[in-house]
Amino acid sequence: MWILVIGVAVAVLLLVLVLATRGRSGAARPSDAAGSSDSTDSTDRAAGASTGVASETTPEPEPLPRAAVIVNPTKFDHVAKVRDEVRALCQETGWDEPLWLETTEDDPGSGQTKEALDAGVDVICPLGGDGTVRTVGSEMARARSEVPIGLLPGGTGNLLARNLDLPVDSLRDALAIALTGEERVIDVGVLRVNPAPMDGEGEVDDQPVDAEALAPEDTGPEELHFLVMAGMGFDADIMADAPEGLKSKVGWAAYLVSGAKHLWGAQFKAQVTTDTETFSRRTRSVIIGNCGKIQGLALMPEAQVDDGKLDALMLSPDGGIGWGAVLLRLVTAKRKGHHRVTHHTTRNITVNASRAVQVQLDGDTIGERTSISAHVLPAALRVRVASATASATPASGASKGDVAA
Repeated sequence: MWILVIGVAVAVLLLVLVLATRGRSGAARPSDAAGSSDSTDSTDRAAGASTGVASETTPEPEPLPRAAVIVNPTKFDHVAKVRDEVRALCQETGWDEPLWLETTEDDPGSGQTKEALDAGVDVICPLGGDGTVRTVGSEMARARSEVPIGLLPGGTGNLLARNLDLPVDSLRDALAIALTGEERVIDVGVLRVNPAPMDGEGEVDDQPVDAEALAPEDTGPEELHFLVMAGMGFDADIMADAPEGLKSKVGWAAYLVSGAKHLWGAQFKAQVTTDTETFSRRTRSVIIGNCGKIQGLALMPEAQVDDGKLDALMLSPDGGIGWGAVLLRLVTAKRKGHHRVTHHTTRNITVNASRAVQVQLDGDTIGERTSISAHVLPAALRVRVASATASATPASGASKGDVAA
């Protein structure tokens, strides 16, 4: 009996041992599977993390520099051809597609300049006449922008470009300097005028002005910027009477025709005040310069575009002999020693005329005035000029003459 009981007990113990052993083995297998899964997941996560790190450290490509070109379309016969040439050189130089903005009759460049500045371009290039350059430069100086201006030839004078020894016969060469040249900081002149409009008075567009139609704020003083020269008298008469059609056909010869027409005009009495003196003189022309050269002729030999000063020139000929003396003094670039040609250097100047005479800024006439004053804004504009170490860019064969009217 006891033997039977002992045998059953042993059998039960063996059964319990077997079940216990199988339970531990079964529990181990899921654990091993979970461990394997965790290992796999860890490996995957490590691989994913590695991939993520690699993607995060991949540098983003640097944005290409971009130019804005503000073009006066009336200066060109084939604007599309000009645009293609500009686009091609930008691509060759490693620049982005240029921002192309065309001036209009209602907006000769101010709004386009603001748009270009808002777009964050790296250089702004006016492509038109001296009026387009002045409008763009004025807006940039007014904004005190750090963006440089690049001068492209598109008009008859190209006055600022000539004073800075920039190309005026090749659009390609000028654009190459605008994109890759050095920056030079120059002064800007400010002319203050009292419009005081009267019926029949000529304005910028040579159309009569109706004083009653103007808003009150339009009858007060206004400030206009100039980059090269402003003046009243003979020089402004020449600008006002040189027809656009003739300028497009014969260039600077149009001004010679206009000059001959006004050569025998009457003098006016001018009271002039500078930083150091006040005097009165009968004169034919008062020219205020930020630069000193026109078409290679040094009207004001000592004028510097970055000296923080303005230079004034008074021409007071008396008849044909008087004009001969004036021409001799200008050609020989003598600064002093003749009562018909006097030079003055100043930061501020006021001229009051005995009668209304024509006034101009960088070749754009603004009508007849009896009083003007000017002062200088030192270091107000950045301009791209040729690098002293850069080699000349080969011409592409397409010059301003090929594309301009």
